[in-house]
Parts: sequence; C-alpha cells; structure tokens
Amino acid sequence: MKSDFVLIGAVSTLLLGLPATAQPRADGACFWTRDLRNHTVGDSHTLYFNLAGRAVYRVETSDSCLAGMSATDPIVLHDRASSGQVCDKTNLDISARGARCIVASMTRLTPAEAAALPRRIRP
Repeated sequence: MKSDFVLIGAVSTLLLGLPATAQPRADGACFWTRDLRNHTVGDSHTLYFNLAGRAVYRVETSDSCLAGMSATDPIVLHDRASSGQVCDKTNLDISARGARCIVASMTRLTPAEAAALPRRIRP
C-alpha cells in the first residue's frame, strides 16, 4: 500500500512538472503548424496567417521585426515544444530576416473579422 502512494506521488510530480502550454486547451484554440498555408504582413508589428482555410490568426509583435516585409518574404514559424502544435503565444517563435520576433499576442479572428480585413492583408 505504501508503494502505491509513492507511485501516485511520483506520477503527480511528473505531471505537475510538464509545461502547461504543451497541453491542448479545452476551448480548441490550438492549431497544428502543418496547417499553416499563407501569411500576410499588416504592418511592422502585425502578421496574419491562414490555417488551411479554416481559421485566420493575427499575431502582434512587441518589436518592429516585420518592418519592410511583404507577404512574399519568408517568415519562419516554429513551435517551441516541437510537438507541431501551438496553443498560445508562448508556444510560438517567429523569425523574419534572420531576427527573432517577440510575440506579444496571438488572436484567432472570427470569420466576420477575417472577412472584414482589407483585401491586401487578408491571408
């Protein structure tokens, strides 16, 4: 019986040590990086990307790492956990022109918000 408590304690300790950001969110707000299809640059701080036609996300950076970029310039998106899944801004690394962008926010747009984007920045 004592060994059962030790095993339960060890498993609990392991589970508590896992990063919360690697766990899928209950609201379904996670996405797979393999679903990224297109991106556009709104301004020096804003990136929009399309997830296989099912969702559009807006990513705001705290620096101006996107200044002078266009939709045809390569942008590297990488999930920090290397799981292929991004659930919030802390899971996402963005690099543009070899410089790392600091992600300030990541928002999934509603279909109405995505449709309201100007054509030139709609991903």
